[in-house]
Amino acid sequence: MRKLALHWQILIAIVLAGIAGYVIFEYRGSTGIEPGIFGVKYVAVFGYIGDLFLNALRMIIVPLITSSIIVGVAGIGSGGNLGALGGKTLLFYATTTLAAILVGLFVINAIGPGYNASGEPARDELAFTVSAEEVAAKVGNKDASDVAEIFLRMIPENVVQAAADGQMLGLIFFAILFGYFMTHMSHDFAEPLFNFWNGVFHVMMKMTEWIMKFAPLGVFGLVGRVIAEAGLKAAGPLAVFAVAVLIALALHALVTLPLLLRFVGRVRPVKTIIGASQAMLTAFSTASSSATLPVTIECVEDRIGVSNKISSFVLPLGATVNMNGTALYECAAALFLAQAYGLDLTFGVQFTIVTIALMTSIGVAGVPSASLVAIAIILGAIGLPVEAIGVLMVFDRILDMCRTSVNVWGDVCCATIIARLEGEETKVAL
Repeated sequence: MRKLALHWQILIAIVLAGIAGYVIFEYRGSTGIEPGIFGVKYVAVFGYIGDLFLNALRMIIVPLITSSIIVGVAGIGSGGNLGALGGKTLLFYATTTLAAILVGLFVINAIGPGYNASGEPARDELAFTVSAEEVAAKVGNKDASDVAEIFLRMIPENVVQAAADGQMLGLIFFAILFGYFMTHMSHDFAEPLFNFWNGVFHVMMKMTEWIMKFAPLGVFGLVGRVIAEAGLKAAGPLAVFAVAVLIALALHALVTLPLLLRFVGRVRPVKTIIGASQAMLTAFSTASSSATLPVTIECVEDRIGVSNKISSFVLPLGATVNMNGTALYECAAALFLAQAYGLDLTFGVQFTIVTIALMTSIGVAGVPSASLVAIAIILGAIGLPVEAIGVLMVFDRILDMCRTSVNVWGDVCCATIIARLEGEETKVAL
């Protein structure tokens, strides 16, 4: 018997959680009695299941991000890849990822999905369990002066303590340095270190995939709790947020990247999109940039005309470090939850979100819904409770499919532009 795909399992879990949560909400409203079994409230059961899933995500954050960045940086820095080709590729990836984050920042600030119709924070509609006062006390008053503090936290006094405290910015900086200088050691020292961290990375990827198998149960608990406590009114802000994210992704994919193709790469954007369509559709259906990589390479070489020399370096690297759509979503999700909690979105807070979204997007595993790990890091950095991720699960699957397509489209654009900058004549050239 064929196993039901994970995205269908998650969709079914969302529907069942919505039904169960709404029945509990209506029963409590009509009778004034909190339903339960054996003295345990159903809402508490939902919360327990959801917390188990969130704890599993928290558990893998430090080893997954650390090993991913060390292996990625070491891979880039070895074999002479940090020459002209590597420099252009990394500069392009950093530029487009930052552009995607800024697009998300602009759209979320303009639409304000975290506020209700009266302009108030939508924390009641989303049934947040942590009060706004507790969040405000934890976050404090951040302003532009906190930008300097961000760079200070980037260099921790004790990297082990930073990992234990969830100070991921310092851990990411340490991992980048470790990966870079690892490649400058003699072969006898560098090889066992690389093999160790590469082994850790692959183990963590397997663990991530295993934990995501329980995503339907986690989604059922997280969504069920929200609906049971708030009813269907929670759907309003979440639907607006989903639409805002789709608008931001469309702007980046159909405006920002085509402009770069046209004026930097000197190629025809529409023809490039047509050439990459199969890879983007595969990314949409699998929600995994890593699984899509073989299709992406085939499209770029056969349909767009990029040489294997360029595609074999740029595309595997992009599947690891170039996450335009993911970085945009991380930023948008953190801002949405900050708005919903009534957090004062000063320049310092928003700069923190942009910086961490840019850096964590490098270490996000190319598997479905892995960006939830990065969102947890951002929320912790700006003082928001990780439990708030639960409300994002309602529309996360469809948004995951869309942002993965944008990730792959960004990789294709980079390969095409780099090929043109290297003097290649492609099938999509002007």
